[in-house]
Amino acid sequence: MINNITTTVDMRPQMAVAKPTPSLSSFSMPPILGFKSIPLKEKAQIRVKKIKRGDNIIIPGEIDDDYVDTIEESIYDSGGSNFFTSSEYSLPVLKRKIKYLKNCYIIDYIQSPKPRCGLGSEAIKNLAEKAMFDNKAEGRIVTFSAPIVKESSPALFFYKLGFRFTSPEANQYMEECINKKIPDIPAQVGMMYLPKSRLHKLLRYGELF
Repeated sequence: MINNITTTVDMRPQMAVAKPTPSLSSFSMPPILGFKSIPLKEKAQIRVKKIKRGDNIIIPGEIDDDYVDTIEESIYDSGGSNFFTSSEYSLPVLKRKIKYLKNCYIIDYIQSPKPRCGLGSEAIKNLAEKAMFDNKAEGRIVTFSAPIVKESSPALFFYKLGFRFTSPEANQYMEECINKKIPDIPAQVGMMYLPKSRLHKLLRYGELF
């Protein structure tokens, strides 16, 4: 015997609904213990002094005019008593031009906790900004390149940042060493200064090389 079974089929589209189920991989996060704040960035140690025009520091060699007051002074007074002078004949007055350093900053010492990581360059850049906004220094910075130990010299570090020697021969030698990519440049000793044109490049681009 066959029974007739009437089945009603819902022809409307069915929407699948996702129901939240507990995840097998989920777990509660434990509280963070001993959390420490990010340490501040290390800084290079730099010692700087301010030089005044009244200190009468004489600059030998070649340096930009805005760094010095050039004074013409007599080195022999014809009016004074001298073996070579007489009432009938006297030697002419000899004069020379002396360059006195204007108000500026002088770097006495700089040391980075980590070599070749930019901390020393950042310290010099910060000093350059300070010097530029100083109405008396007007961006003038000098230093004296001298090796701390026999094998080291800060000359290349300062030179790459834009500093130049007051000796043209020393500058030419540094250029030759850089062009030839000499790894160990012999120690160069002498006064270095930061020209105004290179000061602006240092502040704009950071390291020049």
